[in-house]
Amino acid sequence: MSPSELVELIQRNAGLIHKVARAYCPSPTDREDVVQDIVVQLWRCRDRYDPAFRESTWIYRIAINVAISFHRRERRHQQLRAPIDCELLAATAVTESTPAVEQLLASIADLAELDKALVLLWLDGNEHAVIADVLGISVSNVGTKLMRIKERLRASMAARARHEDTK
Repeated sequence: MSPSELVELIQRNAGLIHKVARAYCPSPTDREDVVQDIVVQLWRCRDRYDPAFRESTWIYRIAINVAISFHRRERRHQQLRAPIDCELLAATAVTESTPAVEQLLASIADLAELDKALVLLWLDGNEHAVIADVLGISVSNVGTKLMRIKERLRASMAARARHEDTK
């Protein structure tokens, strides 16, 4: 892949890259760093891109791996420096914030790293086979994990709603 083709690919998928960064990074500064790290990694891997696969699958795989690595590294550093900031981690680009959306995003933020990635991919409308390919798990595992995650999200949102009602 030529440098100009890579630039076009990144521009076409900028929303996807920013969405992944937002899902894993609570602060805007960290999100900028992750976006830059993702672009650098895409540059390094550009010769390994196989056009037989969807470009979004390739980008998701790289972006999620970079974001998870960054998140783990930052979490270790923050634990040594100060308490973790519990700012809302969003899995999708949200233009309007409602209490229900805030509850959903807060519930997603509480998920484990792989589960967050799975929900992010699912909310973006990806099929189970694409999600499986990006995350390196089986298609049946995607279905099982999604079912369990949805149950946890329902329970979490119900608990948050009850908590809001008691305020």
